[in-house]
Amino acid sequence: MNEAQDLFSLLRQSADVDPLAIDVIKRIIAEGEDRELCRINVLAFASKHGLDEERTIGAFLHAARVGIFDISWNVLCPGCGGVLDTNATLKTVQKDEYTCTLCAEGYSPTLDEMVEVTFTVSPRIRRIAAHNPHELPLMEYFRQIYWASGVDLPDEDFAKRMEEISLEDIELAPGEKAVLTVQLPSDFIIVFEPVTHSVQFIDVKGEPTKERRSLSLVFDRDHVQSQTLEMQPGPLRISLENRTDTRVLPTVFIASQGLHDLLGRRRPFLTAKRLLTNQTFRDLYRTDTLDINQRLKITSLTFLFTDLRGSTALYERVGDLSAFDLVRAHFQVLHEIVAAEAGAVVKTIGDAVMATFATPDRAIAAALRMRDAMRALNDESGREDLLLKIGIHSGPCIAVSMNERQDYFGQTVNIASRVQNLANAQAIFATRAVVDDNLTADLLRRKSLKPEPHEVSLRGIEREIAVYTIP
Repeated sequence: MNEAQDLFSLLRQSADVDPLAIDVIKRIIAEGEDRELCRINVLAFASKHGLDEERTIGAFLHAARVGIFDISWNVLCPGCGGVLDTNATLKTVQKDEYTCTLCAEGYSPTLDEMVEVTFTVSPRIRRIAAHNPHELPLMEYFRQIYWASGVDLPDEDFAKRMEEISLEDIELAPGEKAVLTVQLPSDFIIVFEPVTHSVQFIDVKGEPTKERRSLSLVFDRDHVQSQTLEMQPGPLRISLENRTDTRVLPTVFIASQGLHDLLGRRRPFLTAKRLLTNQTFRDLYRTDTLDINQRLKITSLTFLFTDLRGSTALYERVGDLSAFDLVRAHFQVLHEIVAAEAGAVVKTIGDAVMATFATPDRAIAAALRMRDAMRALNDESGREDLLLKIGIHSGPCIAVSMNERQDYFGQTVNIASRVQNLANAQAIFATRAVVDDNLTADLLRRKSLKPEPHEVSLRGIEREIAVYTIP
C-alpha cells in the first residue's frame, strides 16, 4: 500500500493529469471488484464515472508510465469480439493475418477496430484474480480474458445468459481426460475451447434419433479447427483430452439468437489508432511504439499539414531573433490546439507541422482554431507576420517507425501534404474525403461555413481531385 501511495503521489505531480480522474482511479483500485481492474475499457470507464474521455486516457497513460497499470494491445476478431492475441507492446503485433476459429474467418490486422488498448492494474498495486487467468472460473475466463472490452457483456446476469446458450462445459487440467454427454437439439452447435482457440462445428439437422453417437476431441496447440460435422438431433458422447501444459475450458455452445444477442451488444473502446493519434501517448512513449520492421495498416486516418507562408521574408523583415520567437510561439499554439482536439503532432519540418486525428471533424475543428489563433497573434503584433497554410486529407495509411519515431507512410500522407501546398495565406484546404464526413458536415453547418469546391491536379496523382476551400 505504501508503494501505491508513492506512485499516486508521483502521478499527481504531472501537471496535465486530471485530478478528478486520478481520484476515481484510486477509489476503484481500492474498492472495485477484481474484474473492474482487468483490461479496463477507458472509454467505458470515463462514461460510467462522468469523466472527460481525452483527460481520462491521459490519466491512464500517465498511471501506466509510473507503474500503476500494465498496458495490453489486444488483436480482436471483428465478428465475435474475441481476443485473438494479447501483446504487452504494439511491437509484437507481427502477424500478417489472424484467424478466429470461433467465426472461422481470417483477418488482416488494422489499427482501426482490430487492436484495442486496455489497462490492467499492476500486481504491485493490487493482486486480482486475472493476474492468474488459468485459475479464473470458466465464466470469468470468458468474460475477462476471451472477450474484448468492446463487447458489452451484462454485469448482473452474465452467468445466467451463458447457461442459456450452452449445453455443457468442463475444466480439464493438463493431461486430463473426460467425457461429456449432451442431447443435441436441432441447432448449429459449437464446441469451443477459449484457451487454445480450438473449435468443432456440428450442424444438427434431420430426424431425431435415439442412437448415441461418439465424438473425440483432443486439445493441443497444433490442431485448433476441424471441419463441420453433420449429425441428427439426439444423444452425443464427447470424449475430451487435454494434451497442453495448462488447463482447458471446452464449452458446448448453441449458435442461437441468444448467442448473437449476447455478443452483438457493442460499446466504444480505445483503439490503437486513437491512441497513436493521442499527444500524451506520443510524448510518453516516443521511442517505444513500433518495431523498425513493422508495417501496420490503418483503414482511415486524417492528416493535417501546416506551413507558414513567407517565413523567409519574415526573418528578413523582423530579424532572426524576433522571427524565431514568433515561429516558436506559433508552434506552441499549434501543439496545444492539436492536443485539445484529440490529435497528435507527428513531426515538425522547418516551419511546417504534420499532425494526425482519428476523425476528420477533429482536424477541421483544429484547423479553424489554428486560423483564429494566428489572427489573434497577428492582431497582437499589429502585423500580418504569421500566415498559416493548412491542408487536410483522410484515407488509408501505414504506421511505421522512422528515425526512432512513429511515423506514417502512403499516398494519403502525400496528398495531404500537397493539398497544403495549394493553400494560400490563412487558407484551409480539405479534400472530399474530409468534407463529406458526416461529423465534419455537421461542424461546418453549425459554424455556417460552406466549403467551396474546385478540381485540382496534384503532382504524382494521375487524376484530378476535388479540393474544398473552407472560408
